[in-house]
Amino acid sequence: MSFARRPVVLCILDGVGWGRRDATDAVFVARTPTLDALWDTCPHALLKAHGTAVGLPSDADMGNSEVGHNAMGAGRVIEQGAKLIEAAIRTGDIFRSAAWREVTARRPPRTLHLLGLVSDGNVHSHVDHLRALIAGAVDAGVGRIRVHALTDGRDVSERSALTWIEPLEAELAALSARGVDARVASGGGRMRVTMDRYEADWDMVKRGWDCHVYGVGRRFQSASAAIRALYAEAPETNDQLLPAFVCDGVEGEQLIRDDDAVVLFNFRGDRAIEISRAFTGPVPFDTRGPRGEPAPRVYFAGMMQYDGDLHLPEHYLVAPPVIDQVVGEQLVGAGLRTLAVSETQKFGHVTYFFNGNRSGMFDDALEAYREVPSDNVPFDQAPEMKAAEIVDAAILGLQQGFDHVRLNLANGDMVGHTGDFAATVRGVEAVDTALGRLVYASAAANAILLVTADHGNADLMYEIDKNGAPLSVDGRLRPKTSHTLNPVPFILVDPSGSFRLTRDAVAPPDPANPPGLSQVGATLLRLLGVPIPAVYLPSLVEPT
Repeated sequence: MSFARRPVVLCILDGVGWGRRDATDAVFVARTPTLDALWDTCPHALLKAHGTAVGLPSDADMGNSEVGHNAMGAGRVIEQGAKLIEAAIRTGDIFRSAAWREVTARRPPRTLHLLGLVSDGNVHSHVDHLRALIAGAVDAGVGRIRVHALTDGRDVSERSALTWIEPLEAELAALSARGVDARVASGGGRMRVTMDRYEADWDMVKRGWDCHVYGVGRRFQSASAAIRALYAEAPETNDQLLPAFVCDGVEGEQLIRDDDAVVLFNFRGDRAIEISRAFTGPVPFDTRGPRGEPAPRVYFAGMMQYDGDLHLPEHYLVAPPVIDQVVGEQLVGAGLRTLAVSETQKFGHVTYFFNGNRSGMFDDALEAYREVPSDNVPFDQAPEMKAAEIVDAAILGLQQGFDHVRLNLANGDMVGHTGDFAATVRGVEAVDTALGRLVYASAAANAILLVTADHGNADLMYEIDKNGAPLSVDGRLRPKTSHTLNPVPFILVDPSGSFRLTRDAVAPPDPANPPGLSQVGATLLRLLGVPIPAVYLPSLVEPT
């Protein structure tokens, strides 16, 4: 291809899918003059952003930010963690791993601790994986099992924890009746304890550490009793925000002790790294117990290795996907300069995940990362987040002559997860305002702008019943806090008209199988005049 290269901007509107276009859809309800004008005047399509199109096991699996950014950066469908783990369980390979042999080694009075998110969301974990590990541990002769259960309410319904906790407690009780000492030991909401990411709130990790290791937290007879009591005390609090709790009848004061084994059964990396560091060190908080006791020396393993560059953790049960020839590597090979920018909450997505799960740069002379610190407040209280500042940084990057600028505006996802409809509308409107400035700046820089999203969220803010109607409980619509299965918009903003969408993007041969996020990778390279690796899926654009 021979043409004068122009800058290319990729703007990812996190969590802004194409929904029902009705009163359940915060994207539709929000005032979005910029998005509306782009959709009406620019070439556009809808992209599949969930299920098999992004490497998940089935089309019943919602997309998420990790797999969405992986797909865009890899340029093809990569089998993701959930699918790899299912295969490893099915074949038994997970139970033949060196790490599994070590965590199940019979060393009385060693206890096997299983820590992770207990739901079927299949974004960070799946309860069936936990069940498989418990069954495998029993088969291996493990005599003491403790589950440290994080409640979800984010990738599933907001108050659904008992759906999984009660059957789990029954299963563990049945094992105890057979002579295996198995029970839930501790827990708490995923956004209150343990599952921080990108070092945004180490206090969250500290609360989880103290709870799971030292038994710091309110005590209840059981996990289900804790959840019921906490629901009753705070009717507006959902599963994400439940405070730390400890179950009676476990170890007394300290729950995890020297020589125990700990498995973090979450498979997704971003919210697993910090608690993994707590067990493997170092971390920026005091890991000693409330009475000054030293942190226990344990054998720690992850379901997967969460950071391949840092080899964190050292021990893991299933090898993560290997992603090579990613977009960032191709751009560096062509000598092009790239800027990746977002706020803390999504910074790792436009860097680590987009670059094939690599924490470092390919070439720090050609790449720049700019992180805008997120506010450490609930997102529904400040739904504008850092959209304006992120676009400021992106515009500066265009002015500084970067060939490719990649940015993520997180409002639609992070505010959408709160279930607060009004706040989410405000968040989407803040994104639209910021996008308007980016459109203007891109035109001024003679840049091509691509606007898309990594998955849906704000596009469906209420649970839907089997008839497609909003679900009402006691006269109140039930908020939906999880991602959606909806497609996402893809808009080509090229005032010069040098490029158009391909016929297959506009009118896919199989309407039931539309183009997907994985085609964004080839699209970027095509626009920048960089050779497209043979393994990539086709570009969504072509020269006019």
